[in-house]
Amino acid sequence: MRSSAYRLLLTVAMALAPLAAQAQISDDVVRIGVSSDHSGVNSAATGLGTVAAVRMAVKDFGGTVAGKPIEVVIADDGGKPDVGLNAVRAWIDGGKVDAVVGGGASSIALGIQNFLRERKKTFLITGAGSSDLTGKACSLTSVHFAYDTFALAASTGRTVLSRGGESWFFITADQAFGQSLERDAARFITAGGGKVVGSVKHPTGTTDYSSYLLQAQSSGAKVVGLANSGSDMINAVKQAHEFGLQISGQTLAGLLLVVNDVQGMGLQNAQGLVLSESFYWDLNDETRAWSKRYMDAFDGKVPNMIHASAYAGVMHYLKAIQATGTDDSATVVSKMKSTPMNDFINKDVIIRQDGRVLHNMILLQVKAPKDSKYKYDFYNVLGTAPGDKVFRPMAEGGCPLL
Repeated sequence: MRSSAYRLLLTVAMALAPLAAQAQISDDVVRIGVSSDHSGVNSAATGLGTVAAVRMAVKDFGGTVAGKPIEVVIADDGGKPDVGLNAVRAWIDGGKVDAVVGGGASSIALGIQNFLRERKKTFLITGAGSSDLTGKACSLTSVHFAYDTFALAASTGRTVLSRGGESWFFITADQAFGQSLERDAARFITAGGGKVVGSVKHPTGTTDYSSYLLQAQSSGAKVVGLANSGSDMINAVKQAHEFGLQISGQTLAGLLLVVNDVQGMGLQNAQGLVLSESFYWDLNDETRAWSKRYMDAFDGKVPNMIHASAYAGVMHYLKAIQATGTDDSATVVSKMKSTPMNDFINKDVIIRQDGRVLHNMILLQVKAPKDSKYKYDFYNVLGTAPGDKVFRPMAEGGCPLL
């Protein structure tokens, strides 16, 4: 009897051993690295605002998870792929970081994702937009929040097309994000009966858009689609206003525009622009309450969808660690995907197996200065597009995991 009981206990112990080994926090600390653009073209849209959101999430979670402390480390990628990747490599190889948040530009995020895939570490993508991140470049341990180029094209592109914008000319940032955004927008324009009459690419950080705008004017297109972001977008819109594009009957479409960009270009220049975000600070009582706390913590600066999603993504990540008792990336991300997101942005929002978070996208139009009644009162809400209708179907993405 004793021998049988001993063998039974030994069998049970051996069966539980892998679970016990897995259910642990590496180095007794959960370290989160925030890689974002503090000094480049996307600094207002990502940057220290993303850092503030992550720190706020850690504080709200209580500063510990599964009984272990949470640490946040930060890096400024400056909008440069080599700088961003080198910072993350140093974190993983020397700093023992468990998860990376951010990845401002798509060119940076694609490099980081490839590296973290090899190292089996978690990547919470909140700033980059290329739809390839959940397509041909997808990763088992990555989750893509906020938006992507396909959803922006589907929501903003379709809306502008439905309002008579059937011919388009693109001014596109010559990097992975801009090219992906133009590609995805062109798909919806042509599928909806419109046409693309031309495009021109500009280097990131361009300050003089006169030659590009002249080409857009001479094209005769009804819509000038701006497939860029940050200060590139701001400069292009300001100079388009100076050139009188809207007076001549052409419409500007900002395919990636966030509330901080509108602030930077001013309502006088931005008025009438149609855009899409997955979060608007003034949408409802929940978004206003969270945004007030964020602004109190970050010098009164208004949050955008990237900042809000960084907060929500980190909270969801920490909840998954709490539930599983481990920071093992495959285990944690699997738990994240099997658990719907519920917070001030998301209501029973699912994460697909390719890592795509199916946020709703909010269709917005920038107000005229006379219609703005208080600080950051920038948008009229045109409607909401469900995430499962605007993000690319998983079967079409080419994700090799599926």
